Amino acid sequence: MSRVVRTEPLTAQAFALFGDVIEAAGAPARMINRGNCGRFDDLARLDFAGEGRPGISVFKAKPYALPLTLEMVERHPLGSQAFLPLSAEPFLVVVAPDEGAKPGRPRAFLTAPGQGVNYHRGTWHGVLTPLSGPGLFAVVDRLGDGDNLEEHWFETPYIVE
Repeated sequence: MSRVVRTEPLTAQAFALFGDVIEAAGAPARMINRGNCGRFDDLARLDFAGEGRPGISVFKAKPYALPLTLEMVERHPLGSQAFLPLSAEPFLVVVAPDEGAKPGRPRAFLTAPGQGVNYHRGTWHGVLTPLSGPGLFAVVDRLGDGDNLEEHWFETPYIVE
């Protein structure tokens, strides 16, 4: 089995198993502000378990370069996690299907300008991976007590190109 993962464009259909693509695609649900603003509603399924609550944070991440050595993926069993870029720069999204409580073969997506993602609760995913600076993101996820992070380190890393 090849340990190379090739990137593919991020589409709602290709990403559906892992989460939601957040973007202003198609016609808006309604027009507001005297017809000057299209509103796109309910673009992500937020899902928080236990006593946690939804929170909005800002993450600032250093940029990465391709090819990328993928050594680890993580998941959050208690809540979904949405990443909304605060710039128009594309970023890398790495996900993997769950195969018996371990990640299967990863997939890698390149976002288009203006796209964000929401990982479903329990979805294996790579770390936040901007491909250029400043790597600034609004993040909507679960805040609160409980163990909401599980990491898996690959015995043999993958190369994402």
